[in-house]
Amino acid sequence: MSAQAPRPVTDLTRNAKISAHVGRMGRARAYQKKGQYKRKYTPTAAKEAEAAPAHESKPFGKKGATRNVPTQKASRFYPAEDVKAPKTSRKSIRAARLRGSITPGTVLILLAGRFAGKRVVFLKQLPSGLLLVTGPFKVNGVPVRRVNQAYVIATSTKLDLASVQVDSKFDDAYFKADKASKVKAEASFFADPANKAPHPESKVADQKSLDKDIIAAAKKAGPLTLKYLASTFSLSNNDRPHAMRF
Repeated sequence: MSAQAPRPVTDLTRNAKISAHVGRMGRARAYQKKGQYKRKYTPTAAKEAEAAPAHESKPFGKKGATRNVPTQKASRFYPAEDVKAPKTSRKSIRAARLRGSITPGTVLILLAGRFAGKRVVFLKQLPSGLLLVTGPFKVNGVPVRRVNQAYVIATSTKLDLASVQVDSKFDDAYFKADKASKVKAEASFFADPANKAPHPESKVADQKSLDKDIIAAAKKAGPLTLKYLASTFSLSNNDRPHAMRF
């Protein structure tokens, strides 16, 4: 009996098929078995698509004339109802114009906020339009801060701030608060309020140097100026603020 010739191998796949369209291994397992991760892929540079012209010329008539035709035809259908397009805002943020009664050194009365009723000294107007004021802190506890001029009353009392040097560091970015990391409600409930983040030492030094100059200017203005700044403004019965002269 003669030996039969070996049958030619036609399929050497590593992923044998269980049925007609189902392999023994999954896609990820077959990828690993075939060693596809060893292949080196060279990224091809993306071709920059040339901008298609908005119009193209086509022959027109029998005399060789041409006409420009848009490459993209307009839609044949339009919405049944008009769609309102949002209006573009033309507003631009500008700093509010400073009132004529407010000049550097003017004593202001705060009308809102945690320091309502306190008297402060106006230093300068910031680019945002807010007013830079201070108590000073050593006299009435009002630190250097920003206030809106809509919530102040300008008095006739004024200090000479020629000798006071207001540093350029006092701008809107100086008062920007650092973003605190979000704390879970349960953790914040049991947190100790006494162990809150301390005030930066640099800002404490800035406040002390500013207070020193303003207190010296207030002493030159008169013996009662510091007592006036330390007092609090309030209204009582039968007081008419519109008839008062501040």
